[in-house]
Amino acid sequence: MMRRNRPFLALAICVALAGCAAEQESYVERAVHVIYNQAVDAMAASDYAQAAKLFDEVERQHPYSVWATKAQLMAAFAYYQGNKYDEAVIAVDRFIQLHPGSRDIAYAYYLKALSYYEQISDVSRDQLVTEKALRSLQDVVQRFPASKYARDAKLKIDLTRDHLAGKEMSIGRWYLRHKDYLAAINRFKRVVADYQTTTHLPEALHRLVEAYTALGLTGEASKVAAVLGYNYPGNEWYVDSYELATGKPLRAEAQPEQRGFFARAWDWAF
Repeated sequence: MMRRNRPFLALAICVALAGCAAEQESYVERAVHVIYNQAVDAMAASDYAQAAKLFDEVERQHPYSVWATKAQLMAAFAYYQGNKYDEAVIAVDRFIQLHPGSRDIAYAYYLKALSYYEQISDVSRDQLVTEKALRSLQDVVQRFPASKYARDAKLKIDLTRDHLAGKEMSIGRWYLRHKDYLAAINRFKRVVADYQTTTHLPEALHRLVEAYTALGLTGEASKVAAVLGYNYPGNEWYVDSYELATGKPLRAEAQPEQRGFFARAWDWAF
């Protein structure tokens, strides 16, 4: 039996040796410019996985060359282009740790922020990555305020904050529908306190009027309606809030003294 098994054993050894030889062949040292140019060609061909692999190979084979530093950041960009955002963040973090004084450091922080920003999901899902995107975008603005990346980061910060406010509104509306008014109030108050510059603020104020009215807290409802009327006198949410707080209809042709009442209420309440 052992004699009959010898051909199979020899075949297995040959296959193993062939595999080793192929593995060794793939790690043959090449000139740094050759590997880097191959990586650039892969990027041009939109083969981002291969590009990232080759950029990583530049650093592996030539870790102390000037090309290695460039390749680290280019590998992160290749991961980003290939929608491998987690890998991109890991690569960028490593670049930032190793090269904090690089002239490309501002772009590195920006690329990290973009990698989180591209992963922002629908408001019905968890928004942890959105919070990471916001922190990273703010980091770009704070660290590099005069850079071209900061200008774009500011725009994305507004969109990100609006998205986070939308998540709070979605949860608040759910509580409101299920008549858990205190929980709803807490959510809408957070929008008013933390996301005042977003598009959700008028509705948040109106929803507070709804919740307070449902609890019988007419005084609180009137105060919030006053805030809404003072800041958004022509807004549809204000019209609904006025009717809830006063029980009277408010049309577009409402008399000036009606709005004056809310302005005076604002001064009294706040």
